[in-house]
Amino acid sequence: MKVLVPVKRVIDYNVAIRVKSDKTGVETANVKMSMNPFDEIAVEEAVRLKEKGTATEVIAASLGPAGCVEILRTALAMGADRAVHVPFEGEAEPLGVAKTLRLLVGKEKPDLVILGKQAIDGDNGQTGQMLAALLGWGQATFASKVELAGGSAKVVREVDGGLETVELKCPCIITADLRMNEPRYATLPNIMKAKKKPVETMEAPAADLAPRLKVLKVDEPPTRKAGIKVPDVATLVEKLRVEAKVI
Repeated sequence: MKVLVPVKRVIDYNVAIRVKSDKTGVETANVKMSMNPFDEIAVEEAVRLKEKGTATEVIAASLGPAGCVEILRTALAMGADRAVHVPFEGEAEPLGVAKTLRLLVGKEKPDLVILGKQAIDGDNGQTGQMLAALLGWGQATFASKVELAGGSAKVVREVDGGLETVELKCPCIITADLRMNEPRYATLPNIMKAKKKPVETMEAPAADLAPRLKVLKVDEPPTRKAGIKVPDVATLVEKLRVEAKVI
């Protein structure tokens, strides 16, 4: 079984986000970038499937600028066998990413595509679903547990009411939720080995990646007032009634 894991390069989750002075987006110059955390979980799950003997090859793929190669090296250090980079300068939208991944799926013929449920920059949560629609494959989103056997995938999904278990035939699309696993740290020997693993380049049609949305303005959220301490319950109730006007 061949597993394809798309990964995205995003601003590191520990970095405080700053809006550009012209309010056209967020500042990315000289900002630490890393792999999208949900995609990191997807890589870990694919590597675990390989360690169990269920998967035979794990391929990481990323669309974006040259810096994406560094993110792919991280996936290779975690245990992916090889990587594919699709060069693109600009802000890729979910549909464009899904169309590019469709081309990659046609080339690689994977039995399973597993990716993060969303990216922490755009928070769209659309790429996996769009890719499933374009391919006509079954999909299991927000997955917290995956079991593969007999050409089928049994997936436990995180839903509003609790957990839902579904079964679908491979090939299929699975999007990883936070509780699926805890990604491993890449060891120094594996980081050194990753430098020798192949990173291929694949060109994508410009028409597929053409933007369909225009960002008019990006604003920071309003600053919250500092909290205060009150001496007793009576004062708290009075402030909630008079100042906050919630009771």
